[in-house]
Amino acid sequence: MDTHLGLSSIHIRTTLLPGDLSYLSYRQARIYAEEYGFGVIFESYLGAATHEFYQSYDPKQDKIWICEHDQQIIGAILLMHRSEKSAQLRYFYLEAPYRQLGLGKKLMGLFMAALQELGYQHAYLWTINELPAAASLYMRYGFQLTEEKESDTFGRKVLEQRYDLRMKSM
Repeated sequence: MDTHLGLSSIHIRTTLLPGDLSYLSYRQARIYAEEYGFGVIFESYLGAATHEFYQSYDPKQDKIWICEHDQQIIGAILLMHRSEKSAQLRYFYLEAPYRQLGLGKKLMGLFMAALQELGYQHAYLWTINELPAAASLYMRYGFQLTEEKESDTFGRKVLEQRYDLRMKSM
């Protein structure tokens, strides 16, 4: 993969195509197994989450941004509607060679703009404490750590963290 071309060589699309959700689950399962030792149970969790996203998918309330380079998916982020005026950030991942290029910031900017455009008043996400770069990015955009809980949901013990964001009224 030639990543020295920078952000201008990466296409971000906002439409779902057949195979996208399965591929996103597959790549996150593989990446988290390789980088964090997560087990097959995490893949099952991801499959259930993508199924839930698709079952409730409404393009007027939900958004997806899929990053492609050389016609390969290299990252994504989802905005999933929840209860009234609340949304969840999900499936935020980047392939390792595409990290540190500013792509995460670009995706967060798109996510934040969509929150505002769609009139959401609150957003949240779940992550683990082993992702300090991601946590730093979330906090830069106003998310605050609101909850922590120990879990073995992903095939080993982790500390899950919830971050919440209250949108400022216009």
